[in-house]
Amino acid sequence: MKQPAAVMLALSAAALAACTPEGPRDTPPPSPAAQALGPAEDCLPLHQFSNTRIRDDRTIDFISGIGSRVWRVTLPNTCNGLKAADTFTYETSLTQLCRQDIIYPLQQFGGSWQRMGGCGMGPFVPVKLEK
Repeated sequence: MKQPAAVMLALSAAALAACTPEGPRDTPPPSPAAQALGPAEDCLPLHQFSNTRIRDDRTIDFISGIGSRVWRVTLPNTCNGLKAADTFTYETSLTQLCRQDIIYPLQQFGGSWQRMGGCGMGPFVPVKLEK
């Protein structure tokens, strides 16, 4: 029995919808809540942080040496593979990392580190992480 094209199209769309994740693709998973402590900064001197915590594919917390200060960067776009890699590199000729800089997630392949595609940074917002 031959089915009308409109029925086939509707069935195809329903089948594709079943394979599509719910919600927009660029919506990151929730990061730990944080309260902004001041205005966003365009750059952060490299000596002001000694650790980073990658929260998801769009959110990185930069942590000071003694852990008392945290700056949160929310990338303008999803950086595929950032959370899975759990590390990144960057290049700068300055003594600071800035919102217009590019970071590169690193993945280990066969015992060596490979740089993945670049991702644009965002502003550094001083925050207090909620427990």
